[in-house]
Amino acid sequence: MSKPLARYAALSGYIELSRRFKIDPMHLLRAASLDAAGLDLQDRWIPAGSIARLLETSAAASGRADFALRLAENRRLSALGPLSMSFREQPDARTALTMLIRYQHMYNEALYMEVTDRAGLSTIKVSVDIGEPAPVRQSVELAVAVVRQLLASLLGDRWSPVSVTFTHPAPLDDTTHRRLFDAPLKFSGDYNGIVVYTSDLDQPNRASDPGLVSYAERLLEAQVGDAEPTVEARVHELIEMLLPTGRCSIDQIARSLGVDRRTVHRRLAKAGLTFTQVLDSTRADLAGRLVSGERHSFTEISEMLAFSTPSSFSRWFTQQFGVSPRQWRKQTRPADPEAFRDQPDESA
Repeated sequence: MSKPLARYAALSGYIELSRRFKIDPMHLLRAASLDAAGLDLQDRWIPAGSIARLLETSAAASGRADFALRLAENRRLSALGPLSMSFREQPDARTALTMLIRYQHMYNEALYMEVTDRAGLSTIKVSVDIGEPAPVRQSVELAVAVVRQLLASLLGDRWSPVSVTFTHPAPLDDTTHRRLFDAPLKFSGDYNGIVVYTSDLDQPNRASDPGLVSYAERLLEAQVGDAEPTVEARVHELIEMLLPTGRCSIDQIARSLGVDRRTVHRRLAKAGLTFTQVLDSTRADLAGRLVSGERHSFTEISEMLAFSTPSSFSRWFTQQFGVSPRQWRKQTRPADPEAFRDQPDESA
């Protein structure tokens, strides 16, 4: 069984929040085997366990037990990716929640939600399973807070839940919890989640445009469908994440997926692929993007792509793309003498 993945969008706003709390986001990202550059690619998939570890270490380093809640405070609806438009246009909150549950594997494979109704109250239970024994307190609080924020986006800023429950113990200071949830809190409870009035969930969404509902659903189906990410897609994402860390190997990929290396080879073979083929194609995709940008020198890029020297990277790149890295950068970005003035000509 492969370990669950989640989108980088789960960390939207992470760098800004970390700097506000005076901790080093780059160091913490590297320690969690995550690539800071990937934060710009919100639809990119990464191990949910890495996100959980990052949130826990960030909370510890900052001394802020409310770290994940503060991250959730500025979460925008766009973090749902292709789901955002369809969510906003649903006729009521219950239908929107049902859609989130149906497509939850499309934005976070470690997240599970269910809704139960009883005596005029609806309980929205949230659980997080990252596929390994590790703390998930921050991940759970992030997920529950995001559910509350999403419902408020439909029901209005003045809306608040009936109650909020967590299975973990109370923090020493629950000020942020009380402010964000604006509801009675219970810690060390039987489940994680929120209780709302059933009538709230069934209240019409006045901002919904009936003419857009079917269009949004067709667009969603076209963009994400019902299929889970393929093995090739999982391996591709992990290679892209691990290459810049210098820890990209078939063994590390297998560990991230929660299987052995033979299983990775076997699953790729069923798709008519080898690990080397996926590695080469991923490296080429990443090289094209990195060289097109101006953030990294060619020496840095060669190191990020695990080449022994800049010259070997240059020869490989020329074979792949038909031009040198310098020529590729000039072709894909308008020439700016100031941008390249201080860069050594490593690929002439």
